[in-house]
Amino acid sequence: MEMHAQTLTELAAGLEKGDFTSLELTQALLDRIAAHNDKLNAFITVTADEALAAATRADTARSKGGGGVLNGLPIIHKDIFCTRGIKTTCGSKMLDNFISPYDATVVERLADAGAVVLGKANMDEFAMGSSNETSYFGPVRNPWNLECSPGGSSGGSSASVAARFAPAATGTDTGGSIRQPAALTGTVGIKPTYGRVSRYGMIAFASSLDQAGVITRSSEDAARLLGVMAGFDERDSTSIDQPVPDYLAGIAHSIKGLRVGIVREHFDAGLEEETGKKVKEAIAVLKALGATTVEVSLPNLNLSVPTYYVVAPAECSSNLSRFDGVRFGYRAENAEDLLDLYCRSRGEGFGDEVKRRIMTGTYVLSAGYYDAYYLKAQRVRKLIADDFRKAFAEVDVIAGPTAPSPAFKLGDKVDDPIQMYLNDIYTIGANLAGLPAMSVPCGFVDKLPVGLHLVGAHFDEETLLRCAHQYQQETDWHTACPEAFK
Repeated sequence: MEMHAQTLTELAAGLEKGDFTSLELTQALLDRIAAHNDKLNAFITVTADEALAAATRADTARSKGGGGVLNGLPIIHKDIFCTRGIKTTCGSKMLDNFISPYDATVVERLADAGAVVLGKANMDEFAMGSSNETSYFGPVRNPWNLECSPGGSSGGSSASVAARFAPAATGTDTGGSIRQPAALTGTVGIKPTYGRVSRYGMIAFASSLDQAGVITRSSEDAARLLGVMAGFDERDSTSIDQPVPDYLAGIAHSIKGLRVGIVREHFDAGLEEETGKKVKEAIAVLKALGATTVEVSLPNLNLSVPTYYVVAPAECSSNLSRFDGVRFGYRAENAEDLLDLYCRSRGEGFGDEVKRRIMTGTYVLSAGYYDAYYLKAQRVRKLIADDFRKAFAEVDVIAGPTAPSPAFKLGDKVDDPIQMYLNDIYTIGANLAGLPAMSVPCGFVDKLPVGLHLVGAHFDEETLLRCAHQYQQETDWHTACPEAFK
């Protein structure tokens, strides 16, 4: 099997056996990126020199019997993670010239484990979008159909993994931005519990919702990476000091007796019929493996989208106030005074979707509207979290669709923000409640991938990964590769 076709786990075994070196693997993937990235626009920055140097160090360490658990394995970082000495743009003109002076904790931990970074992936501007069309650097295309969106905001990460540019990529998930693109590209995406993975050095969109995670080709690969990334970080005030289990060891256990919750509100008029069929077939596989299904209700889940689009813009309005043209980032030329500098730098530096959310957030936080909108949204958020808490008293995992349909055409929803926002209707609830969730490939509709969405109780990523892994032992949807990228 060619190197690019192998999973992270298979590549680790190949490196250990000496079938190839990290330098050979890295060069092969860099050549592949150079040959095919123009079709997808999946990268903002390719770090070829740094990657080859890291691969050489990994090979040297291995020859001496050393190296971390990811020694010599290639990955890609979403361009929202600060990387020392390398441009970090967040997909925005505002940060097109920003070179980070430090590494994010996620970057640091993966590097310490020996991972080789191939580059920084394209993304929706400041992670605001569900189609990767808001990027200042242009849209990313879906490897399964170049006319379609790969999802967002982690579209560059998901497209890269689907096209076999790398076996894994980091992502961030504020309302579904790992899981939705994973579903649309036929990859595995996991968002861990809020606080499980450090947010230090991950440029903030909505601080109470953002969470780092990974996009891979198998749940086994996801378990391998998450075990390295997870854990307490004193530099992050939202990091939770909770023991990290051995995710890899846990995935091997049977799911016999696992209680799988089926949310009656998930299979409503908003779900495309063929997508729903594929999800139900996936749930049938779980039952055949010994799991039992229990119908549960999340009565306030229909309020998750409006709740999210009050809370997230409010937090984005606050977080993005730091980009003012003074300290770092884009600065307008020939400003008449300080106010003109602020206004023009932000007006020219931010794209339309970011401006839309900043304006919405500023409005809902303003005097006279705070109680009516923001405070009420936080109360509804508590109701949604309570619904999940009650459901998990009866079940171990909740299963359903990740997205209401397969990938949509680029341009189809870009002029209709409401339709774009509704694409995250099944994923947003987990962010509002801070729960771990993942998407697993479960079939195709019209030659486009469909994802099974799994949600777990707080800090129970282990059960999610085990459920996904056992499902993938019985199915091969996750092994499918887009024809043009084989």
